[in-house]
Amino acid sequence: MSLERFINQAVSSWMSSEGPDADIVLSSRIRLARNINQYKFPILFSNEEAKEVIQTIKNRIKEKSFSKFDGSLEMLIMDELQPLQKRVLVEKHLISPLLAEDSPFGACLLSVNEEASIMINEEDHIRIQCLFPGFQLFEALSLANEIDDWFEEEIDYAFDEKVGYLTSCPTNVGTGLRASVMMHLPGLVLTEQISRIIPAINQLGLVVRGIYGEGSEALGNIFQVSNQITLGKSEQDIVEDLKSVVDQLITQERSAREALEKTSNIQLEDRIYRSYGILCNSRIIETKEAARCLSDVKLGIDMGYINSVPKNILNELMILTQPGFLQQYAGGPLRPNERDIRRATLIRERMKLDK
Repeated sequence: MSLERFINQAVSSWMSSEGPDADIVLSSRIRLARNINQYKFPILFSNEEAKEVIQTIKNRIKEKSFSKFDGSLEMLIMDELQPLQKRVLVEKHLISPLLAEDSPFGACLLSVNEEASIMINEEDHIRIQCLFPGFQLFEALSLANEIDDWFEEEIDYAFDEKVGYLTSCPTNVGTGLRASVMMHLPGLVLTEQISRIIPAINQLGLVVRGIYGEGSEALGNIFQVSNQITLGKSEQDIVEDLKSVVDQLITQERSAREALEKTSNIQLEDRIYRSYGILCNSRIIETKEAARCLSDVKLGIDMGYINSVPKNILNELMILTQPGFLQQYAGGPLRPNERDIRRATLIRERMKLDK
């Protein structure tokens, strides 16, 4: 396994698969925050201690392989990567912007299928992340717990009997669990219901963010719904609560799509095919416009208006048309206008493959 494979393959294998409720839920993610007891937390540790943490993890890999991945976990050291390479990994949701930008002594362990990503020396010593296609929160939790148990066999975690796992950020103390679901909600956006739904979700102890998490925009009508509370609840309860809300969102989104089809069918069809035409014919297109058009086309696929385009087109092109990937394929930096031209070309060529 090589760095080039993780960088050059746009869509992770888990993203090209179709999971449950894939028409609305793009992916399910579980993340566990852990720290090693004998070292200071990353916000306080020295560069030498950071290197020791990485070495401790390296030794763990050498001494005992993880059978779930047949021992094939690849370690990438952040200070050995170019800025563009790190940006691509962020765009693929394999590492966080914090690890890419602010962790010179950080690293990441990746499974071959990119289903599991273990960040080292980000905000915490260890952040186990598992990503599954569609609505599979409990499947992702099961794998994350297996990896967690594998580490804990020989690594002494920072843990308090009263409060649970100790973390750099107080909001992660307890289970250290962040569960999130990435959802495509064009129906709720077009019927203008999303503005009242998000505040209601926030009142339930959950948070709604954009495609790349905290501080990011909901490009292409893609929203991340995740838990905020990690203390005082079990992992099972946290995931159950999130699942319950997501189940309701799925029902509401499907109802919104049915309402659009009944009351605005010709307008909806026109919108979908206009966006399809833009993607197939544009010579220059910005990120936001591309995301909006891709969202419309996926909606058209899921509602049966378009049959000539694969269902995972949104997953694929939302990643492939990000600035990092465009520049990676170009072999170097591109000015914004050059990226817009290359984005349009790439989309046109991709859409033609299915004609």
